[in-house]
Amino acid sequence: MIRYLKTFVTAAETASFSAAGARLGLTQSAVSAQIQRLEDDLGVQLFERTGRAVSLSDDGRRLLAQAQGVIAGYQAMRGEAGTHDAQAALAPIHVGAILTVQLGLLPGAVQRWTALGAMPHLNIVPGMSVQLLGQLDAKELDLAVMIRPRIGVPADMKWLTLMQEPYVAIAPEGTRGTVADWVAEMPFVRYNRRSYGGDLVERYLRRHRLWVREGVELDEPEVILRLVRARLGWSIVPATLIGLPVDGQAVERVGKAGKAGAAAVHGVRVLPLSGAPLTRELGVLVRQSALKRAPVATLMKCLADEAQSLG
Repeated sequence: MIRYLKTFVTAAETASFSAAGARLGLTQSAVSAQIQRLEDDLGVQLFERTGRAVSLSDDGRRLLAQAQGVIAGYQAMRGEAGTHDAQAALAPIHVGAILTVQLGLLPGAVQRWTALGAMPHLNIVPGMSVQLLGQLDAKELDLAVMIRPRIGVPADMKWLTLMQEPYVAIAPEGTRGTVADWVAEMPFVRYNRRSYGGDLVERYLRRHRLWVREGVELDEPEVILRLVRARLGWSIVPATLIGLPVDGQAVERVGKAGKAGAAAVHGVRVLPLSGAPLTRELGVLVRQSALKRAPVATLMKCLADEAQSLG
């Protein structure tokens, strides 16, 4: 059955039974027969067939990463994967990421990573930092790009700091006055206080005795920015990854979509926060066992390089 799984993975990579056969030294009919046998055994249809063209079905896409993992584990058991690099060549990498990282950091980092050559399949899992920590602890993720945990770094994991992201105050375009004026005049669009990043905002408000009028509360700074643009209130959010200016200097977000720059702040007024700088520490939390895999270590370096380019 492992042979059939290898045929399945190769056919998925080439999107062709004939090309898969050429790679594996099989005829097209042999590939088709093996895929049919595997489908019968699993009780699902792995490919959609249209003439000579094939494409993964919904079940095929769902089972592909599992098949890759089974193959890698089997090869390790047989001693075919003599090093961690060889084993990682097929095993997928499960990466957790908060939304602002997905939008502002991950595209450029993955672009750097894939430019280095053939890499394993990446499975990106969204979530709040506290959720991602739980998934790492449960070994559902290999690493997570998130806010540094308040509880400290578990002994079986390693933390790599990527950036200190400053917070700013934002209000709808055309709003006048200071933050103190905004408190009195508008509802507060709150960064979820149950999250690591939102807890920092709550501490800042208490420290500066800013008693806000509660409006909407949610976890994603990018969505908060859109709500403020829609004139639903004011807020305090981390700036860099959503393209907001810091101390009057436009932050450029570079990725596949190109530079965002000052255009990304259209529709809001931005003010620096008074007092000591308010920042959140963004980084990578990785399980020590996963860090031994060369592609994981390479991905972390690409994340660090991308973060430095945004700094």
